[in-house]
Amino acid sequence: MSRKLVVGITQGDGNGISYEVIIKALADERMLELCTPVIYGSSKIFGFYKKQIHNIEQINTNVITSAKDVHQKRVNIVNCLPENVFVEPGQPTSESAKAAMTALERAVADIKEGHIDVLVTAPINKRAMVGEGFGYTGHTEYLEQEFGVNEVAMIMVCDNLKVGVVTGHIPLKDVPTSITTEKILKKLRLMKASLQRDFCIDAPKIAVLGLNPHCGDGGLLGDEEQQIILPAVQAAVEEGIMAFGPYSPDGFFGLGNYAKYDAVLAMYHDQGLTPFKALAFEDGVNYTAGLPIVRTSPDHGTAYEMAGRDLADPRSMKAAIYTAIDIYNRRADYDDLVENRMTIKAPDTEIKPRGGRIIE
Repeated sequence: MSRKLVVGITQGDGNGISYEVIIKALADERMLELCTPVIYGSSKIFGFYKKQIHNIEQINTNVITSAKDVHQKRVNIVNCLPENVFVEPGQPTSESAKAAMTALERAVADIKEGHIDVLVTAPINKRAMVGEGFGYTGHTEYLEQEFGVNEVAMIMVCDNLKVGVVTGHIPLKDVPTSITTEKILKKLRLMKASLQRDFCIDAPKIAVLGLNPHCGDGGLLGDEEQQIILPAVQAAVEEGIMAFGPYSPDGFFGLGNYAKYDAVLAMYHDQGLTPFKALAFEDGVNYTAGLPIVRTSPDHGTAYEMAGRDLADPRSMKAAIYTAIDIYNRRADYDDLVENRMTIKAPDTEIKPRGGRIIE
């Protein structure tokens, strides 16, 4: 039986719905049977939002200054914010941005020291944080730098759909020049490795989307499919990666073809996240593949318009916690197999990597 993991949860923006989804998720008694939660933020803010939520029974908390002092049968709160912290539900403020940065930095320091096992990050206001000196466009970019890795992949995860992106938090006008054959190939390598190690999929099949409408319509609407994306798919196939496409996104999702594959690689943020959230918003999870640690996040934002009104749905936060624990345990099992020199044989399949034509 897997040991009870210590799950670090950052508060995100305290003026959004973060505390509400965290409290609702941890109010489920089964959560404490599964893990030891550690919230990085403020016991004062926790108490404020708890009073706004109806039908929540007593939650036993343990206020600490270090994750080294966790209580395994309580919800732990690392007080890392000033005692006079001020809450303004629904309002992005410089104070809430600074608090989100402090909570994130403290949690990252603790996971590096081994005081927590996995990291779950609540939603932040990227613009507000950048305005306060946060030099990154999101959690993904920050963690990539903090852990010194050359390549990560944002993968949106639910039970029956996994969607990665080639380009992340960049302006849409910069997407075409940011996509290269090598970059696509790197993402495919990373996704294959993650699907095998983190999700126990022996021989993952990855569908690759095109960039232009109708995959460029034979070059009429753009030639990135022929010049950049298709060569990447073909190179991946030559390396033994089961890559397919490129596919025209509208038909691919509209016809439900995503169900035939283990994962999908989109070219840019909204191309992948829009259909994902339409199909799996309530239970979706944002996972960062390629890091030495396990990090997940709910797939929604700060939702200021709902803050403090007891309207927030905790299902995505619950899913983020469950997913982080599952990935941690799968990694341990996979690494044990590798260490013991056991091989995982790919199952027979009748599907062969096409890699040779554009599918509209």
